[in-house]
Amino acid sequence: MIPFYPPHRIGPKVMTTPLSNPQKRYLRGLAHDLKPIILVGAKGPSEALLAELDGALERHELLKVKFAADDRDTRDAWITHLVEQSKADLVARIGNIVVLFRRSKDKPLIILPKA
Repeated sequence: MIPFYPPHRIGPKVMTTPLSNPQKRYLRGLAHDLKPIILVGAKGPSEALLAELDGALERHELLKVKFAADDRDTRDAWITHLVEQSKADLVARIGNIVVLFRRSKDKPLIILPKA
C-alpha cells in the first residue's frame, strides 16, 4: 500500500524533473551489462513484487525488470502500473525488459550528468 501524505506534511523526496535525453543515454549505458533483478510472472505484478521492487530500487537505483507476458497490451499495462506505483523513471524498454531508475532517498549512488 502506498502511504498517503496530507498536504501539510512533506512525503518522501521524489525526483521532480523528468530525465533528459543525455541522462537517459548515460543510464542506458550503465544498465547495459546488468541482469534483470525483478522477474514479473504470467500473473502480473502483485503487492509483494511491488514491495520487492521498491527495496531493489532503494538499494540499486538502476535496475532491469523482465516480464513473462506474451501479449503486448498486457505487458504495456504492467509496465505502466510498475512505473506509477514505484515512482521510478522509465529509462529504456527493449522487448520484455525495461530499465527503471529512481534515486535513493538515503544514499544516492549514481551521479547523473547535467541536464
